[in-house]
Amino acid sequence: MKKQRRKQRGFTLIELMVVIVILGILAGLIVPRIMGRPDEARRAKARIQIESLETALKLYKLDNGVYPTTEQGLQALVEPPAVGAPAKNWRQGGYLEKGKVPKDPWGFDYIYLCPGINGDYDLSSRGADGEPGGEGKNKDINSWESEG
Repeated sequence: MKKQRRKQRGFTLIELMVVIVILGILAGLIVPRIMGRPDEARRAKARIQIESLETALKLYKLDNGVYPTTEQGLQALVEPPAVGAPAKNWRQGGYLEKGKVPKDPWGFDYIYLCPGINGDYDLSSRGADGEPGGEGKNKDINSWESEG
């Protein structure tokens, strides 16, 4: 009987090096694209939160005839205003689902001004740096501007 040689299965060093090089090239192309996404996601989340707050403000006005004043702030959406004119028909349970005013995605309070400079009210997030103005991820997100 002939001795059968067992074929050893496995990868050669060259094959492993080719795979590693291919993975390196793919990582080099994909990682930079993925790394820029968190800033875009935070900006999108801020835009969605602003739209949600705008809806709550409209419901508040529908019930009470006016928007909360700057002094009453967005807190008037979760509890009856303690300052200024009382809310005549404040909705039991408030106007926001979770019962609290959200912070923007960077952990800052939203800026609310009523009466606003750009409309009945102004609602904005100051972006990543928390300062007015800015470019890129630091750019303000405002209720009166469309994100485009």
